Amino acid sequence: MKYAFMDTHSGTFRITTMSRVLQVSRSGFHAWRQRKDRPSPRKQRQEQLDIAVKAAFEAGKGRSGSPRLTRDLAEAGHRHDRKTIANSLRRQGLRAKAARKFKVTTNSRHNLPVAANLLEQDFTAKAPNQKYVSDITYLWTEEGWLYLATVIDLYSRMVIGWSLSERMTAQLVCDTLEMALNRRGRPTGVVVHSDRGSQYCSAAYQALLKRNGLLCSMSGKGNCYDNACAESFFHTLKVEAIHGERFASRAVLRQTVFEYIEVDYNRTRRHSANGYLSPMAFEAQ
Repeated sequence: MKYAFMDTHSGTFRITTMSRVLQVSRSGFHAWRQRKDRPSPRKQRQEQLDIAVKAAFEAGKGRSGSPRLTRDLAEAGHRHDRKTIANSLRRQGLRAKAARKFKVTTNSRHNLPVAANLLEQDFTAKAPNQKYVSDITYLWTEEGWLYLATVIDLYSRMVIGWSLSERMTAQLVCDTLEMALNRRGRPTGVVVHSDRGSQYCSAAYQALLKRNGLLCSMSGKGNCYDNACAESFFHTLKVEAIHGERFASRAVLRQTVFEYIEVDYNRTRRHSANGYLSPMAFEAQ
């Protein structure tokens, strides 16, 4: 308390005088002042952690919360529990990009034949090329809409096929499935699940399934949960790469989707269904 008094009144009284009156040494006061201005070991460790957490957060483009960052940092040699990482994020005002509601886009009001639901909300697979899910969503640019179709392998949640088009046609979903089949070595006997959209019920798409020995599965009428994994991917894409961004052209959006799927999502984004490994790392393991 004496040293604190001297520090507070050092602009009014001489240090020598206060030391004599308070019966303390000047050297002791100066040593106390140096210790006061130096961060404690705990504070230094906290500051070092905050630097590492912020760097990992920014490297992940602001998309990762404490569960994924905890694993990212552990691989870099910073082993802390999730609560510690969450506290660091909160202390620095860092928040992962927030979720928004997902909207259904495909049109199931048609008289085309529909397939039975072979998947029945079982989104697990014991090996690659057992179960695929497919869906379509729409993305806005200042030049107009782009429609994105994807095919996801439920084994690893890897996006194995995707295509963008200015029109939501049967050709869009056929191109997407062709990409998936080529990427996977054209396997047969795969259950390929989708909603009841007219594109998936079209003669062209159904013929493509039949030619390649694939099993068609479709969601129940109006039941978005039957294709939850496909919709979940679109939700993630929009939250992490689309919402809040301005796309002046379709070309810019195409590049953004390419980078998100092929560079970020498949290769590096940790997925809870994979034990927080990326789809590519999970399949490699």
